[in-house]
Amino acid sequence: MKRKILVSLGGNALGTKEITLRKMADEVCEPLVEWIKAGHSLVLCHGNGPQVGALQNAFGTKKHINQLESIELADSVAMTQGYMGYQLENAINTIMKRENVEKSVATLVTRVIVDPNDPGFQNPTKPVGPFFTKEEAEDLEKAGKNMKEDAGRGYREVVASPIPLEIIETPAIQALLKDEIVVIAGGGGGIPIMREDGVYKSVPAVIDKDHVSAKLAEDTGCDTMVILTGVDYICKNFGTPEQEEIRFLTKETAEELMGEFAEGSMLPKVKAAVNFVGTNKNRRCLITSLQALAKDPSGNTGTWIMGSKELLNEKGRVIF
Repeated sequence: MKRKILVSLGGNALGTKEITLRKMADEVCEPLVEWIKAGHSLVLCHGNGPQVGALQNAFGTKKHINQLESIELADSVAMTQGYMGYQLENAINTIMKRENVEKSVATLVTRVIVDPNDPGFQNPTKPVGPFFTKEEAEDLEKAGKNMKEDAGRGYREVVASPIPLEIIETPAIQALLKDEIVVIAGGGGGIPIMREDGVYKSVPAVIDKDHVSAKLAEDTGCDTMVILTGVDYICKNFGTPEQEEIRFLTKETAEELMGEFAEGSMLPKVKAAVNFVGTNKNRRCLITSLQALAKDPSGNTGTWIMGSKELLNEKGRVIF
């Protein structure tokens, strides 16, 4: 059966201090091309936390301390969407040419509508950009920035993380998918946008990439979502001697286990999976690591959150 799959890639899966974005893109895209070869439609959504941090650091040196508006957060998100999409496009095209697959790939700089009354704006918590001393942070607070001490490493600006309401480029993404083009969109959660008197305006905020992935998967009619993270499985009692791997969860069971998962780690991914599955019994979401997926693109390694147990075959595996 041909499926429409959204893959949500973590920013750390696409480059670190030790491994370049170009090299990681090659590794990430190998298993994804297997799905393209099988005839599945593919949408990629990626994180950009480390990459935005690097850009903000480059423009956040002391000599720029009073000129931070020279590169707004929205501009950083837009730039990382472009150059990260470019590297993913190159990697996918290279692998497809080697495998004699004739498909096109396109990256869309993506904007996302948020609510100006979202509670997140009243309590900014998402750290972004470079570290500053206490004295520098005080100067920035006087300039209207929200600054917070970060684990003894210095002070950073914190911004809101509102819920995504509408992806502006959805019609364009749908049109590309209709023409069987592989689409890269929603990078970094998209650029947060508000409408004011008919005008689109960016806001200094960061939208959770997994929430945008779920919204994008729903809007484009995907029946499968894959969230790539740092572990092979979701676990109960993670990090303890009682740690237990979870292979399958229904939406209802996943909701019951929400208290097991850390807010800054697995919880947003489980919430995104539950939101995507919703009440649709034919939807499923796989949460696993890139390494596990690379070894077995059939999805036998990882945790599936499903709309119904009927998606399991006679061998107890998800019908993928």
